[in-house]
Amino acid sequence: MHSSTAKYNVPFAALILLLASLTAFGPLSIDMYLPAFPAIAENLGVPLSSVQLSLASFFVGLATGQIFYGPLTDRYGRKKPLYVGLSIYALASVVCAFTKNVEMLILFRFLQALGSCSGVVISRAIVRDLFSHQETAKVFSLLMLVMGAAPILAPVLGGQISELFGWRMIFALLAVLSTLCIILIATFLPETHHADQRVHIKDSWKVYGSILKDRNFMGYALAGGAAQAGMFAYITGSSFVFINHFGIPAKSFGWVFGSNAVGLILCSQINTRLLKRLSYDAILEKIFMVLAVLGVFLATAGILNWGFWGIMIPLFLFIASLGMTFPNSTAGAMATQKKSAGSASALLGTLQYGIAALSSAAVSRLHNGTTMPMCVLMGCFGVLALILHRVIIKRAL
Repeated sequence: MHSSTAKYNVPFAALILLLASLTAFGPLSIDMYLPAFPAIAENLGVPLSSVQLSLASFFVGLATGQIFYGPLTDRYGRKKPLYVGLSIYALASVVCAFTKNVEMLILFRFLQALGSCSGVVISRAIVRDLFSHQETAKVFSLLMLVMGAAPILAPVLGGQISELFGWRMIFALLAVLSTLCIILIATFLPETHHADQRVHIKDSWKVYGSILKDRNFMGYALAGGAAQAGMFAYITGSSFVFINHFGIPAKSFGWVFGSNAVGLILCSQINTRLLKRLSYDAILEKIFMVLAVLGVFLATAGILNWGFWGIMIPLFLFIASLGMTFPNSTAGAMATQKKSAGSASALLGTLQYGIAALSSAAVSRLHNGTTMPMCVLMGCFGVLALILHRVIIKRAL
């Protein structure tokens, strides 16, 4: 696996760290400000549900932005679009730090997402440039190990920053980190796909059309997207559930939130070992069933109000299971898309984050002062992931 990177004169570990950093801007931007939701609502004089909409707008930006980066990265190479995207991200982060009203926060969170999704799209495309089908699932699992630290550390760090310096400093830090990442890309990241004059931006919709007709791609993308939407229902509702409903202090929220990410990391690494003797299809067949069962337990816990541990245990196991659904469904979707890896990566992100945006908006819309909206939606998406996998992928195999 390491031989694929040798010709670029970059250590394998260094490449993984840099790609994981690019991918982690999404989780950092999402998770770091979650503990500050109550403080933001109080400071801007709006209800908590309005602040939750700034998270939904971020998901909309992640979904819509990726569709444009796909053809750009196939046409102009991987690095130039990264520079543009991260520059947009840095500038939007600065504006978020100085915003005076929630409407401005919602708008510039959308623009911040437009910038951050460049890293999501292009890191996946670079992995597809360098590695074979089965190897990509292993690499995505390694990326999850590194970027999995983001959901653990980000809310802890965000809670402390908000407590000591105010929530605006969170966005100032994100601006600094993105600027640093631009410097590291210019210095260390190799160009794995040089500009291709044969790729015409005006033909991008034809390329997307051909990818959409690929049943293999759509099956993995939609099933993986439904599973991911369950996680984003959790992300959107977690600050209310733990801080407001269960009374956990904002500065301690990160430890509870991060504990679930530990399970995600552990399962992603178990997945790496399983891939040495099983195909990603064999793993997905079992893990989607597990996810659906856990989803039913979680929805029941929310409806019947089973309390903190009654929700926390199935929640932990549900999030942990995603450590196997994400890398394997991504590898499956990208397996037949080497020629248009950038566009396929973008379309994959658009579909998955589009579902995530609907999930996030639904949690905000259904907010009723209980744990039920978050838990029931997570359960529904867990069951939906299993159905989509069985109907589309299993019938196609």
